Amino acid sequence: MNTTFHSTRGFSEELSSRQAIRQGLAGDGGLFVTDDLGKQQVDVAELIGKSYQDMARTVLGVLLPDFSSSELDECVRAAYGSQWLESAITPLKPLGDDYILELFNGPTSAFKDVALQILPQFMARTTSDTSEANERVMVLTATSGDTGKAALAGFADTPSTGITVFYPEGKVSEIQRLQMTTQTGSNVNVCAVKGNFDDAQTAVKRIFGDNDLASKLEEDNYVSLSSANSINVGRLVPQVVYYFSAYVQLVERGAIKVGDEVEFVVPTGNFGDILAGYYAKKLGLPVGRLTVASDRNNVLFDFLTTGTYNRERPFYETTSPSMDILVSSNLERMLYYMSDGDTELIASLMDDLQSKDSFTIPDSLLKRIRGLFSCGWADENQVSRAITDCWNVNHYVIDPHTACGYHVLSQMFQETAMPRVLLSTASPYKFPRVVGKALGLDTAGTDFDCMDRLSEVTGTTAPKNLRGLEHAAERFTDVISIDEMSDYVKAASDRL
Repeated sequence: MNTTFHSTRGFSEELSSRQAIRQGLAGDGGLFVTDDLGKQQVDVAELIGKSYQDMARTVLGVLLPDFSSSELDECVRAAYGSQWLESAITPLKPLGDDYILELFNGPTSAFKDVALQILPQFMARTTSDTSEANERVMVLTATSGDTGKAALAGFADTPSTGITVFYPEGKVSEIQRLQMTTQTGSNVNVCAVKGNFDDAQTAVKRIFGDNDLASKLEEDNYVSLSSANSINVGRLVPQVVYYFSAYVQLVERGAIKVGDEVEFVVPTGNFGDILAGYYAKKLGLPVGRLTVASDRNNVLFDFLTTGTYNRERPFYETTSPSMDILVSSNLERMLYYMSDGDTELIASLMDDLQSKDSFTIPDSLLKRIRGLFSCGWADENQVSRAITDCWNVNHYVIDPHTACGYHVLSQMFQETAMPRVLLSTASPYKFPRVVGKALGLDTAGTDFDCMDRLSEVTGTTAPKNLRGLEHAAERFTDVISIDEMSDYVKAASDRL
């Protein structure tokens, strides 16, 4: 099938999946989508008994059809190998009467690894046979905590590729910060910015439209900019696989039969993690409901409740920093599909968001969205209690992002016997002080002291990649203003 991708805001360019992955963001500021999504279905019954790697080959073969089967096999083998702590990659575990899907067993202990271990493999295969030998790509990423490290780990020392990561100063956990600032690799750059994640993400999108920067990068043989954020379709589609994996694991343990519907509760700020579940449903997975779990920055809750998206609101620094987001980029893709591909509507809504800081969707569209998506949120006290309750009731330790989902799950009225799966997005050891405090532990000393106490009390083990940060050398200490980000990218290109 000849699948093409175009912007959510129009059809001025139609690209292959390779081209869309390499470019990252559409020229008009929209996100790449394909109108072929769902035309080819995935037969869930044929996935029973298959490994995660085999499921990935099948699902990605449908979503990225212009990659050959041998190319996808190479990508999958490189991305989902011995760097993962669990052979199942995303194991499903019981959580009382519900289930939890662990997405954090990769090399950086966050769900972003699922996509960012394979995105560099995709990117390496996006050059054409006629490309110049010195053609390169600069990957530019803003992070609210986890994407940065996962992208750095994925792209470090990748040939013909440079990567620059920006994170909001003082608004990530100490462990998240150290994961980035200690990153090794000759092609990586990391910089803190004065502002929040939304400021950094908006600036990154603006840089993509900076013609002067594009000329500079071309001079240095960086013929293109790309992104490792979930605005990149190559970052989004690998996440679809773990929804199929969760479903297959439920079938294999006898919890459901093929065809039964399953509900997913997803902690999310930028909407990519839950959008992947919508993509899975479009491919034929029996998804009964997708529930958005937010923290105190509950802009998605308000939107799904009222139909108005308003980013002009207080920004709260919470214990779940990766969800401290007021501009949820991937919501645009969902709106595109739910409006049956109405690019004029999407362009108008995004213009309103840019010029007026808000937009309101038609009632009919909100009704359709609410037919699949539900929502809830947790304040800081509720997050802390969720961590405590999950340990006391289930003897299972969760991080503060997952705790938002756990709280929402516990508040939901279960109308049917439909199984519910909570997506767990990060290791609790990325936030040992927050988790330790919730569990009543002594949180004096460093975050590494907190890790050790958490391990001793719970009988769990801190991942080596996190515990080992205590003695890792910090390489990156720059702090700049938002206005300086473009110049920083230019300077980074000169150093690579």
